[in-house]
Amino acid sequence: MASLNAYSFILVLFITSGVVIATKKNDKFIKENNCEAKMDMPCVLEVFDSIFKTGSVTNKCCGELLVLGKKCHHALVKRALENPIFKNLDQMTIMHKSITTWDNCLKLSHSPSPCA
Repeated sequence: MASLNAYSFILVLFITSGVVIATKKNDKFIKENNCEAKMDMPCVLEVFDSIFKTGSVTNKCCGELLVLGKKCHHALVKRALENPIFKNLDQMTIMHKSITTWDNCLKLSHSPSPCA
């Protein structure tokens, strides 16, 4: 029985250390790529609302999101999910909404201009 408890402890330690490493890697990527400074605050909130709540993203903010880049976008969403206030959210749903938001902005950027 003691070996089972030791095994469980080692397994938990291994899993949590992986999360810490992933978090540090994610934060390092965000800092190295200056991800937090590439969008203005109203657009950050608009994109955030479209992912974590309901809403849509304007053309202007879609443009800023695409300039931010897909890797920065996903890194910032993953970091937000690490916040304890979001612990009760379904992470798969949030990641799906994040991808959908990105894809919708990408489609919008490739659609013909209404003025053309």
